[in-house]
Order: sequence, then structure tokens, then C-alpha cells
Amino acid sequence: MTNFSISSLKKGAHIHMIGIGGISMSGVAEMLLSFGYKVSGSDVRETNLTNRLKENGAEIYIGQSADNIKDPDAVCYTAAISDSNPELQKARTLGVPVVERAELLGGLLELYKYPVAVAGTHGKTTTSSMLSLVMLAADKDPTILIGGELSQIGGNYRIGGSEYLPFEACEYVDSFLHFKPYVSIITNIEEDHLDYFKDLNHIISSFVKFASLTSDKGCNIVCIDENTTQSIVHNVKKRTITYALDNKNADYVPADITLSENGYPGFDVYNHDRFVVHLDLNVAGDHNICNAVGVTAACDFLGIEPEYIKQGLEAFTGTKRRFDRLGKTAGGVEVVDDYAHHPTEIRATIETAKKMGFGKVWVVFQPHTYTRTAAFLNDFASALSTADRVMIADIYPAREKYDGTVHACDLAALIPGSVYMNDLGAMKRYILENAAPGDLVITMGAGNIYTLGYSLVQK
Repeated sequence: MTNFSISSLKKGAHIHMIGIGGISMSGVAEMLLSFGYKVSGSDVRETNLTNRLKENGAEIYIGQSADNIKDPDAVCYTAAISDSNPELQKARTLGVPVVERAELLGGLLELYKYPVAVAGTHGKTTTSSMLSLVMLAADKDPTILIGGELSQIGGNYRIGGSEYLPFEACEYVDSFLHFKPYVSIITNIEEDHLDYFKDLNHIISSFVKFASLTSDKGCNIVCIDENTTQSIVHNVKKRTITYALDNKNADYVPADITLSENGYPGFDVYNHDRFVVHLDLNVAGDHNICNAVGVTAACDFLGIEPEYIKQGLEAFTGTKRRFDRLGKTAGGVEVVDDYAHHPTEIRATIETAKKMGFGKVWVVFQPHTYTRTAAFLNDFASALSTADRVMIADIYPAREKYDGTVHACDLAALIPGSVYMNDLGAMKRYILENAAPGDLVITMGAGNIYTLGYSLVQK
């Protein structure tokens, strides 16, 4: 895989970014601005992210047109941009160097001594957010790039003044193979992105390649609760530190877990027989215990004192769209929004919700992409069936076109008692008429289902 070097661009070079308003592209754009590069970019709509970039000096175009390419030194695009994009086509016609977002970010990592990557099928945003808060508590002044909005930094990125950079490393289209981190946290490995990967073995192979790119001076921090991550432990010739929730053979584990009245866990973290820290988290769920243990292991390796690990992790109250508590309906129904769009994530979110003392747990699920829905149809049905009430919305196509292979009705048919509706307004009316005070409604998915959640709590 080719790698881009930031040194190939002269100081102050002009970089145009197609899809600049994306959650990942916006952070990279801000990094470029901080290093003195001229940045322009386009997106299909104006958002808070594009407005923030404009305020910080980027030239923003709403709408994508060949006319937006005005003599840049390089053009950056995301994996979601098709070859037919007019800006990408013009750049190639003009012979302007073209680089994919992950490749550009990989080049920017050269400027940091301690880039810490968080990879895995699930938990990247939560884990990288936890890690970021610990670094902030320890006054490391990190630059931060995450895939969600973290209230403590006012969004999805922060530009710092040190050599620390916690960031998410996504496996889709092997993007993470452009990165050479100092430390890599790997949370788990499961089947996902089957529109690119052939099967689970293909995914595992990519993670092994990724872990092999970690610096010889650093280490891989690997969760070993699942067999899929064992390939990294056994086949990657880098220093490896393990952590787990359930596997007591791991280097870092939780002990003496208790739950508060609101379902939040307290526990000790041990490195074998060495006590590291006691944590009282302000987020629920076994998966968050595991994420916190992984962050503790990474920060312990980096030499961050336990008091700052505790301060940072206990300050974490979640990120936007990750069990995001939106409020209550006029009738006293709690509403939460969650980004879960994989069966494992769905099951974990419902399991967490059921421990929190609500009445019935409702899940309003919007499947994400046709390929994902078809690949995990039975697994989605099994996971969703653990909720008390299930509503299914139409599939959110994202970058795909409907080909007739799968429909949201197919999923609803596999879940006894579920309701399919093709209109979010009708869903809202149904929930307001049928959910009882004390119930919990979770709007769930990676598309625009969150708009339903917000509409339910509007006064």
C-alpha cells in the first residue's frame, strides 16, 4: 500500500478536500490549517462542521462542481467519493496529485511522536474519547481526532500543541494500513464491511497487517476476550499488552465490579497482581468497563499517572449518538439515541438499557446499507429480539442503490411482534400513543434515525 509523505508538499501549499464536512475529513482539514496549509473544500450541505472550518480559515463550497477546483497543489477525497465526482475528475484531468483521506492522515502522523490509534470493529469512538480525556487530564495537550462529538472538546477534533495524537483507525477499505502508530489499541475483530472484505479471515488478516505497522518502540494493546484477536497476539512480532473483561489470562483486567443505583459500574483495574486504579464510570455497560480497562493499559504504558487515568475516565459521560440521552417525551418516556448498526453493538446497547431500571425497552432501528442488512439479516433479528418492543424503519442506503435483494420488511418479518413503518412521522405518532411513562425508546442506527429521537422530546 502506497504512503503519502507530508514533506512532499511545500509549506503553505493549497489542499482541496472533497467531502470536507465529514466527521473524519473535518478533523484532518483542521490539522492542515494548524500547520499553515491553505485549505479549501466542498460538501453537499452546510453543517456546523463546515461553518467551524470556515471560521478557522478554510474556503468552503456548498455543492460539488468542477469549478471548485482552483489550482490546488493536491486534492484529498474520502472513500465515500465516487470516481464520477466532478471535482475528482477535474483534478485527475489536470494532473493534480490526488490523495485519499487516510493516506493524507498517515502523512500527517509523521509530525507527531506519539500517535495512538484506536482500531476495532466496535468501540473506536468511545475508547478514543476516553483516551483523549485522560490525556487532557494529564495536561498532555493532545491533538484529537475522533469519529463522534465529545462535549469536552466541543466537537470531533481538537488541535493541541504537543506530540500526542489519539485518533480512530478505521479498517474499511484497509484505510488503517496507511498509519504507523506509536501505540495501537485493538478493541475487537468481527465480521463487518462485507461490501469490501471477503470474509472474517480477510478482516483478521488486515488487522494483523495493521498491528505490524505499530512502532517498534511502542506496543499493541489488544483485547483478548474473543478468539479473533489471537492472531495478533501470536503472529505480530511487536510488543503486545493484552486486556479483557472476562479473560483472566490478560495482562490488564477489572476486578470487584459493582453497580451504582443508576447502573454505572465501579471496579478496580489490575495488571496481574499490581493494583493500577479504581474507577467509578459515568457510563453504563460491560463494554464500557472493557473499553476503560484498555485505555488504562495504554495510558499505563505511556507513563500517565493513575490519578489522571481516574480523572479522565470518570469525566467521560459519553459522546453524541452513543447511548445519547436526549430527554423525555411529554408523557414521561425516556428517549436515547444510539449509533449501533452492527448486531453485536445492538445487543450490547439493549443489554445495557435493560439493567437501568426502565419499564419496557423500545428499539426503533434503521438498518444501514443494503449489503450490511443482507449480510447480517438473521443476526440483526436475533439481537433486536432481545428488546421488549421493536420498530423497523426503511433501510438507510448511504452510498448504495437499491437492487431488490433485501427490504426492511424482511427484517421485521423475522422479529415476532415487531412493527415496520416507512414514515418517521407515523413512527413518532405510534410511539407517543403506545409507549408508557417510564419506558425507554432507543432510536438506533447510523443514518438519520436520530431526527426521530429529537422530534420525540421537542417541547
